[in-house]
Amino acid sequence: MNFGKQLCALASLITLSISSIAATDEEAEESIMMEEVVVTARKREQRSFEVPLSVSTIRGEKSDALRSSGVDVRFLSNRTPSLQMESSFGRVFPRFYIRGLGNTDFDLNASQSVSVLHDGVVLENALLKGFPAFDLDRIEVLRGPQGTLFGRNTPAGAVKFESARPNRNLEGYGRLSYGRFNSVNFEGAVSGSLVPSVLAARLSLLTQRRGDWVDNEHTGEENVLGGHRDLAGRLQLLWTPTPELEAWFKYHTRDLDGTARLFRANILLQDEGDLVPDFARDGIAHDGRNEQTLRTHGLAAEVRYDIGNFQLVSLTGLERLTTFSRGDIDGGYGAVFSPPSGPGEIPFPSETASGIPALRQFSQEVRLMSPAARRLAYQFGVYYFQEFVEMEDFNYNTLAGGTLDGMVRQEQEATALAAFAAMSFQWLEDVEVSAGLRLSDDSKDYYAWREAAPAVTGAGPLGPVQQNPQARVWSGDLSLRYRAAPGVQTYLRAARGFRAPSIQGRLLFGDAVTLADTETILSVEGGTKLRLWEQRLHLNLAAFQYLMQDQQLTAVGGETNFNRLVNAESTVGRGVEAELTLIPMTSLEVSAGLSYNRTRIDDPKLAIQGCGAPCTVLDPPASADAGTFSIDGNGLPQAPGWIADVTARYVLALPAGAHLVASTDWAYRSRVRFFLYDSVEFADDWMLEGGVRLAYMLPNGDIEVALSGRNILNDTSPTGGIDFNNLTGYVNEPRYWNLELIRRF
Repeated sequence: MNFGKQLCALASLITLSISSIAATDEEAEESIMMEEVVVTARKREQRSFEVPLSVSTIRGEKSDALRSSGVDVRFLSNRTPSLQMESSFGRVFPRFYIRGLGNTDFDLNASQSVSVLHDGVVLENALLKGFPAFDLDRIEVLRGPQGTLFGRNTPAGAVKFESARPNRNLEGYGRLSYGRFNSVNFEGAVSGSLVPSVLAARLSLLTQRRGDWVDNEHTGEENVLGGHRDLAGRLQLLWTPTPELEAWFKYHTRDLDGTARLFRANILLQDEGDLVPDFARDGIAHDGRNEQTLRTHGLAAEVRYDIGNFQLVSLTGLERLTTFSRGDIDGGYGAVFSPPSGPGEIPFPSETASGIPALRQFSQEVRLMSPAARRLAYQFGVYYFQEFVEMEDFNYNTLAGGTLDGMVRQEQEATALAAFAAMSFQWLEDVEVSAGLRLSDDSKDYYAWREAAPAVTGAGPLGPVQQNPQARVWSGDLSLRYRAAPGVQTYLRAARGFRAPSIQGRLLFGDAVTLADTETILSVEGGTKLRLWEQRLHLNLAAFQYLMQDQQLTAVGGETNFNRLVNAESTVGRGVEAELTLIPMTSLEVSAGLSYNRTRIDDPKLAIQGCGAPCTVLDPPASADAGTFSIDGNGLPQAPGWIADVTARYVLALPAGAHLVASTDWAYRSRVRFFLYDSVEFADDWMLEGGVRLAYMLPNGDIEVALSGRNILNDTSPTGGIDFNNLTGYVNEPRYWNLELIRRF
């Protein structure tokens, strides 16, 4: 990767944008009013300007452009301040990090610090969080603890996907594209009235197909890996029999079949921390199988009933999921004791799989809300969550033809109960005080047993092993908002959040089920939101600091394919965030985001294993146990210091009412480490990905033809690694081009 060349290319694009501004007609001087985004960050519709917390919104053409390549929900990574994402499972297991807080754990039972909600319903298991983003009204990213209204497992924040709702007027769209790797993507929706003024419906569909494009150089097969077929759909009904009653129902489903994550052996240079010079994305050398399937479907219902001056809201969610994923974890073929082997040194083969035969999640929330227009606005309610999941882990003997060589089963039933209350009081004309409190009771019943251990371990069956953690925790927030001027709002916010106890049962290569106690966070945040220049300029600024007690960390890998949960005594984080949207003229819109985050683990007694691969660990050895290293003072993994993004959109009016629309977007993140320990090899210095889009729109915007490109500079960056065998890594998405046709009605 040549950083200088990439900066020059970015500078050229900015120069072109500035040139376009200078050449624009004097119509740019006309008054422009930028639309104020409405969000539901506090479970009621409010202008983002009036919400006393750091919140970002992605919607409209920006969302469409970022998703145009057919990538999964990781298109959000580094597209708003302080949000980073990655996955070692490919399309089905996204890991979210906000302000440096997340979880690198790849176990199917892993909990995360970032909550994901679709239409208000929390999706707890990480595999549910990967549901595709399509036909959306907006995506909201809420930074900082959200412990009052969204509860458990939100110490870092929450990401909310809000579907486009049914409309009584007949409307819809279709978006069809063809691109690199023989990719065909279709997204469409139709909405209208079934019974006038009473019943409306919306049907949304998504089809994403990519052909296999990666050669297996070990077997000599061409184009055998890298493809997928991902289907998803959503049906919504909106029933309004009376002015006081509104009922919304949703059914959604997903069916995925494709390639799991492609691990690549010894692509990281020892003692240098970069990719090997001859690295190529379109080639791999595997002797194990690779497959991935996922099926999910769910129901949701929201009923709103006006009782005098109050509104009673009931929100119900039901989710079901099955999945299976198998991969060649060592990333190569053979072993040093069973030649031939490669690429590079393969100490031992590793081929594993994980699956969920059954997952059932049910959630129910009931709350009573006062009108938002009152001087005292409040809401209070109760929440119930129940999840049952069966998990299976398999090991295979690659050298014996991939025969089964080890099996572990896990079962967990999780239950959460909570009561919450929140209020906002307009103390003075320009001063608002808000407060919230939530009491949560969380329990888990967990069982794990090993039916057969891999032959190489010499172990036998084990279990069942049982864990039954329970926690009763309070969380809440207190904020003060002051309107210094009609277009200037400042706020202070203190919030407390928590993550429920977590359990890790990787019993294929170990005999211990590890448990992490409840983690809690206290965060203080201050910010200013500006609406200036006749609403042409929106600027949001925030600064924060948090202290986390007993943070749950995952010690991944080491000398064996094993994970271990630990609690750090304390973790400190601080940073700043800025977002800007500018419309200097009617034809140009520019938006940008910037964040700086610094995290530090404070625990002199915490030591973990280093890598089993031949990597160079930079942390000091721990004196208590040979082969372990102290991580006291380290930052958190997958927590870049800097994240920056910029988007520019220019519209050129053509004769007869047609338009030409050009846009570009860029996202940058600084160095990240892949594991808790710091090493030369298992890290990436920076990543810069850019996209462009050129569209021709017929009059009225009904038909649009566009040419799009993603990762146009073909940035090739490792995004994670496997450290227990060799210098295995995996990389970001390749450069992609497509041609797109859109029809709206």
